[in-house]
Amino acid sequence: MSLEGKLVSEINIKSDGDVFHEIFRYRPHHIYSMCSDKIQNVDIHEGEWGTVGSVIVWNFTHDGKEKVAKEVIEEIDEEKKLVKFKVIGGDILEAYKSFYLTVHVETKGEDNLVSWILEYEKLNPDVADPHTLMDFCLNVTKDIEKYHLTGKLVSEINIKSDGDVFHEIFRYRPHHISSMSPDKIQNVDIHEGEWGTVGSVIFWNFTHDGKDKVAKEIIEEIDEEKKLVKFKVIGGDILEAYNSFYLTVHVETKGEDNLVSWILEYEKKHANVPDPHTLMDFCLDVTKDIETHHLK
Repeated sequence: MSLEGKLVSEINIKSDGDVFHEIFRYRPHHIYSMCSDKIQNVDIHEGEWGTVGSVIVWNFTHDGKEKVAKEVIEEIDEEKKLVKFKVIGGDILEAYKSFYLTVHVETKGEDNLVSWILEYEKLNPDVADPHTLMDFCLNVTKDIEKYHLTGKLVSEINIKSDGDVFHEIFRYRPHHISSMSPDKIQNVDIHEGEWGTVGSVIFWNFTHDGKDKVAKEIIEEIDEEKKLVKFKVIGGDILEAYNSFYLTVHVETKGEDNLVSWILEYEKKHANVPDPHTLMDFCLDVTKDIETHHLK
């Protein structure tokens, strides 16, 4: 039985292929912030980031155990978006005489195909093929993809109208907003549940970026103390570009000042989807319209 082996796996990612390659070439020490449950630290011990011959030490968790891998970058191919690592120390070499990991990205349009190649020679026939290590590489790939597709926008705006009333509108009376901001919101209907309750489903007809749109949302959280309402988008135009989308609005009152905060949390369908800055502007403009309506 041969002690040499090779595993190859491919996975499509929606995040930017050039960025993915650049991370493994120049910024592997940033990966731990994208998948801290799998990779705890990455340090360079010799050479410079992104150069052949540089030596990198990885601290990672695999098969439920904390491990270390000392690797040297053996090959870089910018045209193929390829980086090849040779393991020269650490836990992996307790079972393998030699071990190489190659990661490269093939980009076609919006599709980015990440390939992982593990080449190895076992120390003895009882050593298992490194399928769980391949799974580890694929799961790290997914975490990096998700990290670059998820985002969060936060904006704050002071209003002079009553903060309690503002919160009460978004909790109990969102169907009244169309009368306060008719050029932006045309209609709000409840489809399930009761106004002001967690789990109720609300439909919004609104105009955004010059287009008539629809959003189906469920109230996911209400916090009276924080004057907070959190909506989860579960249908409509927004989900054409995003896998998930949450909107949170809350009011902090200090004396006569009322600070309205909007938080948009989202996961894009692919890297070309823009961050929802225009939707944040929409939320702030609706906030101003509600303020103006109550100050008149």
